[in-house]
Amino acid sequence: MTRLRNLFDENSETNAEQLGPISCINVENVKRLNEKVFSNGDFYVGGFKEILPHGKGKYTWSDGTVYEGDWEAGKITGKGLLLWPPGAKYNGDISGGYLHGSGAFTAPDGSTYEGQWRMNIRHGFGRKKYSNSDVYEGEWKEGVHEGNGRYFWNNGNKYTGNWKRGKMHGRGVMEWVNGDQYNGCWINGFRHGSGIYQYADGGYYFGTWTRGLKDGKGIFYPAGSKRPSLKKCCISLGFDNGHKSVLSQCSSINLEECMVKKPSVKRSLSEKISVSGVLRSLGQTSPKTAENSRLSDSGREFIRHNSSGTFSLESDIGQSEVQENTAVVYGREYMQGVMIKERIIDYTELSQKAEKQTKCHAKETKKSSCVGIFKGKNSYHLMLNLQLGIRYTVGKITPVPKREVRTADFGDQARITMFFPRRGSQFTPPHKSIDFYWKDYCPMVFRNLREMFKLDAAEYMMSICGDDGLTELSSPGKSGSIFYLSHDDKFVIKTLKKSELKVLLKMLPKYYNHVKEYENTLITKFFGLHRITLPGRRKVRFVVMGNMFCTELRIHRRYDLKGSTHGRCTDKEKIQENTTLKDLDLSYEFHMDKSLRKFLFHQIAVDCAFLKSQQIIDYSLLLGLHFRAPEQLNGLLEPPNMMPNIESTPAGQGLTAEGEVLFPSKGLLLVAHEPSSVTTEPGPHIRGRALRAFSMGDKEVDVLVPGTGRLRVQLGVNMPAQANHKLSRDEADSAEVELFEVYDVVLYMGIIDILQEYNAKKKAEHVCKSVKYDPLSISVVEPELYAKRFINFLLQKVFPEQP
Repeated sequence: MTRLRNLFDENSETNAEQLGPISCINVENVKRLNEKVFSNGDFYVGGFKEILPHGKGKYTWSDGTVYEGDWEAGKITGKGLLLWPPGAKYNGDISGGYLHGSGAFTAPDGSTYEGQWRMNIRHGFGRKKYSNSDVYEGEWKEGVHEGNGRYFWNNGNKYTGNWKRGKMHGRGVMEWVNGDQYNGCWINGFRHGSGIYQYADGGYYFGTWTRGLKDGKGIFYPAGSKRPSLKKCCISLGFDNGHKSVLSQCSSINLEECMVKKPSVKRSLSEKISVSGVLRSLGQTSPKTAENSRLSDSGREFIRHNSSGTFSLESDIGQSEVQENTAVVYGREYMQGVMIKERIIDYTELSQKAEKQTKCHAKETKKSSCVGIFKGKNSYHLMLNLQLGIRYTVGKITPVPKREVRTADFGDQARITMFFPRRGSQFTPPHKSIDFYWKDYCPMVFRNLREMFKLDAAEYMMSICGDDGLTELSSPGKSGSIFYLSHDDKFVIKTLKKSELKVLLKMLPKYYNHVKEYENTLITKFFGLHRITLPGRRKVRFVVMGNMFCTELRIHRRYDLKGSTHGRCTDKEKIQENTTLKDLDLSYEFHMDKSLRKFLFHQIAVDCAFLKSQQIIDYSLLLGLHFRAPEQLNGLLEPPNMMPNIESTPAGQGLTAEGEVLFPSKGLLLVAHEPSSVTTEPGPHIRGRALRAFSMGDKEVDVLVPGTGRLRVQLGVNMPAQANHKLSRDEADSAEVELFEVYDVVLYMGIIDILQEYNAKKKAEHVCKSVKYDPLSISVVEPELYAKRFINFLLQKVFPEQP
């Protein structure tokens, strides 16, 4: 029978998580005596109830393990003290033979833990002091740090923020003993997402990070420069209203507090923030008083963030030499820690840009039909209603036996409707939103579409309806639609106009057959179509789509390409970090493997033929670019910050055992496809064959991305290419300098906005615009010409054949 004296066996860290309850042995031989010696040498002194230990008692095992405390019907239950021969001890609550409740544990190496336990595992709030004097105080889950917590290193460094599975994950603040500070987003122990890095001399960098390295656009403010508000920082980089991950919306720490002037200290290279090595010895922690058991407010509020950033050596050198009160700041762009662009910005220009973008955003929001109606609390209700409805629909359709779709499944009667009163009903749960009616269109069709992509019903519901909820992408498009993103980035939910709903329902039978026949189709993947009717008869229609940019790689540029030229450029004043650019903004052409290019254009031709048959126009290629840092600049790459005194570093994080930084090649490498070596997590990219590359002898291939791993190459997903930058006349004359002209890139693409018919309204628009502009330059043309122009533009301008 398992005993608590084995709880913290030094040779097995997992014993504490797998123990069963303890009771005394040979209880059938126990008589109603105050003490009892057992045949195996164990000894008990205390109260009995009938033949079982009960009340107060002391049990000594033959190996020297001792328990003294409460008993209940032969089991250790209540409060008590456990002593192990090696010197470990536990004093606290025990239930049914398990450490359960509050208690303090001291390990033989001197490390201590005081806090909550559940079934022999640290779970809840607790404080642990390690044998090397590091301290963690905060929330635990299943024996590891999870939730809000603070970690104090023995050298004076401190982290306050969110944790997940034992690593810094979410929103948090890292303070180095030399005076440096980072306030921002983390993933798996790395700075990852938007954040602010303040230097000890008062300078700071606001930007984005990926796995501990600057990656994307940012602004460096030298020491002594005038500091803008946090909101202006966000707007200047495009985070205020153009992306789901907005530091200003999640920051729990006032910017001015972060930027408190500190004594100038010469900055040494900080170490990488990955605490997995520190957390290896999870079996120990120390006492803490009740008044210290709360985290500061700065550790309470956190954000989920999927964009990235980096941080370079150039920002760290000579900062104290900058003159006080300088009005000059530096706009920079990085790729995996390598600076590729720098622009000197006057502070007044930055402030004017922020004010202009704020006014512009306010006007766009006012114009936007959906955003104007559903803002603030109403937007929250809309999200909640959507989650309730999808949970209900998927739960109702999933038990139905699987079968092929029939004609009736596309008909007007193929609907599920339900009323969701706030107080709940016989069929619906009570909820905190407002009363609403729910309608689900063609549920059997969309169920089969989800199954084509191997989307499990439970995982689909968890992605959209889980506790983490949906994130609103607050920048409204030209159509005024609202976009929501699932917490795992797999799904995008978009509001539709009534006309778009009708087009989708009309084309759904042909769309279903097309997607079924062409598993590599680039056309948008639809997974659900719904309608919510709110009080006052306001109707909101939604479509659930696969996210084409569902990837762990950072998307540095986004383009919406139609092949037309009129109005197809973006106002430079409105360009932000996550702005989707247009045809005339594209300054790159992409060269890819001969076979990959052939497969790509074959599928584009097939998809365009389908859209032409449905009289669809105005569609575009949504193109996402992940740039790799130029290989010749590896030596300038700044290593990610490291935590001190980490006993060991997980493999693949760019460090030797001595903590030296390795600089692997930053180029992309095509290798033969190995199904067992790539992840096949269910999602919008799960369906589709691996592609064959001419350069690999027409074998199926994967792409090796340094610092990320091995990715399966599919049409529109993880496609390697080389981007050649075309320097325009305007760029040559500008103050912004791009340091390199050729990059390795990973491409993500798909055909979107496929719900606009060439109807009478569009025909009239074509006639009117043809009078004022070149008929071939405008977007609105008849479907056959639109498809031909679209393909030719991609063939000649975007993916030209290599000479």
